[in-house]
Amino acid sequence: MRIRASRRAVAAIYAGYALVLAVFVAPVLWVFSLSLRPLNEMLVFPPALFPAHPDLAAYNAVLTGSPLMLYIWNTLEFAAATVIGALAVALPSAYACSRLRFGSSTRRQGAMFLILGVQLISPLVIVLPLYRYYSAIGLINSKPATALIYIAVQSPFATWMLKGFLDIVPTALDDAACIDGCSRLQTLFHVLIPVMLPGLSATAILLVINTWGQFLIPYVLLDKAELLPLGVGILDFQSTTDAVSTNQLAAAAILTALPALLIFAVLQRFIIGALTTGAIKG
Repeated sequence: MRIRASRRAVAAIYAGYALVLAVFVAPVLWVFSLSLRPLNEMLVFPPALFPAHPDLAAYNAVLTGSPLMLYIWNTLEFAAATVIGALAVALPSAYACSRLRFGSSTRRQGAMFLILGVQLISPLVIVLPLYRYYSAIGLINSKPATALIYIAVQSPFATWMLKGFLDIVPTALDDAACIDGCSRLQTLFHVLIPVMLPGLSATAILLVINTWGQFLIPYVLLDKAELLPLGVGILDFQSTTDAVSTNQLAAAAILTALPALLIFAVLQRFIIGALTTGAIKG
């Protein structure tokens, strides 16, 4: 009876996985199918899941006749700025939360929950006041100023991630570095960072993925087409595309999501391994 119950539980779990997979994968498959349809199949009823005569004309039109590559470049710039800025802020913060004993343990836990609480605040709450502030000081349509908001939004997440990795690094390394005459800053950069490179890499990859699809912040703070990242650029592309070119819009959506999917697919074992290591406190 226990074996049957166990098998039923396993079957129910896999059925749930299959349902979740279908919910998330089916829209992607449909968009991919639309991107391969020639124009004469766009309005065929009833619609088929796979086009009868698939072609890559929509992808060619998007890559050669739209500013998609410019949007990708802008997104890469924002992602690079976010990774560099967020790690620069998060590394000292994570070191302080992991190594320094300020106040009681309750206060330290409260500080970490405060950081987590900041991360849970929706960008919608802050972006509208920021728009008024940026507009007053002339920072609308400024890439560096917009990148600062990206960094501020992602820094709490990076701090939590890096603290988990620092917690598993033995404090004996700190003590040995102190005996050798290293300051705390030297200990962080010359001793701890080389040890936690896998955690830094995993955090950087996740920051890129989180930044890749960012929509609300650039949508509010940027309105020039040449400055837009992918999330807002696709919307701008949609507004200039008529209904008969839906296959081009679908192709643009696939090309937008492809880099992040490839990054996660290629590096998923590394990311999951690093996250699992960071979750185990020594």
